[in-house]
Amino acid sequence: MSDRLQELAVFIRVGERGGFSRAARDMNLSQPSVSRIVGELETRLGVKLLLRSTRRLALTPAGEQFLARAREILADLENAEDAARGVDSLRGTIRLAVPVIYGMRRIIPRLKEFLDRHPQLRMELRVSDAHQDLVAEGVDIAVRVGKLRDSPFGARKLATLQRLLAAAPSYLETRGTPRTPADLAQHDCIFGPNSLGLETWIFRRRDTVVSVEVAGRIHVDSGPGVLASAISGLGIAVVPSAMGEEEIRSGALVPLLTNYTLEPVDVHAIFPGGPHPSPKVRALTEYLADTLSTS
Repeated sequence: MSDRLQELAVFIRVGERGGFSRAARDMNLSQPSVSRIVGELETRLGVKLLLRSTRRLALTPAGEQFLARAREILADLENAEDAARGVDSLRGTIRLAVPVIYGMRRIIPRLKEFLDRHPQLRMELRVSDAHQDLVAEGVDIAVRVGKLRDSPFGARKLATLQRLLAAAPSYLETRGTPRTPADLAQHDCIFGPNSLGLETWIFRRRDTVVSVEVAGRIHVDSGPGVLASAISGLGIAVVPSAMGEEEIRSGALVPLLTNYTLEPVDVHAIFPGGPHPSPKVRALTEYLADTLSTS
């Protein structure tokens, strides 16, 4: 039975990483050993699970079905072992991807308490606003701020962030302070990740909804870039309150149109491994959901 469990573990890692060499590095095995194990699994099952090419492996339809079931089997086994040992026995490595500012200000400061609870766990952090190939990177959890793209990944909502409008004092001295959303049409606006340089910003005030088309010359691919651009006086930016509160408190940015509200954004944990994460991943997700929802 242990050989079959190893087959499942190796196949899962190959399927998630898209190659024998990456899976071999993750599992401290040789590439020929990984290839042999998967080949023996296919022979025993009598079906092709992987399509091999010179550049990358792809799952066959049978391979996709088998991968989903294999994940469930190993997750059930981990659940049973953890129930016998107790939750404090969680072990292994969690690969966590977080956006830069939200990760540094909200996620990373909370990790010590979680790791103190589970001393046999290790953490690998990927701090970036770029949307990496999470499967190729072997990420267990990725924290995303904003609307989720359609994907086969599992997801869990962690928190909701209010958003606000802000600009530097130097910009407002030169261009004036907008008093209504309509005034924004006469201002330079800064666009962050996933923006295209021309957007409709929607404001609410009591029961009234106001939409304004705004434009600008600055489009930045990261949260720190948006803040730096706004602080430098390049325009007006929309920032989640949790990601701009320090700059507002210091006076580097001034909140605008505070009698209006912008649509909030959600924070999600997504699981590239599918909707049934391992016990250690589930434990971290529950911890973040509990602590972030009250921040």
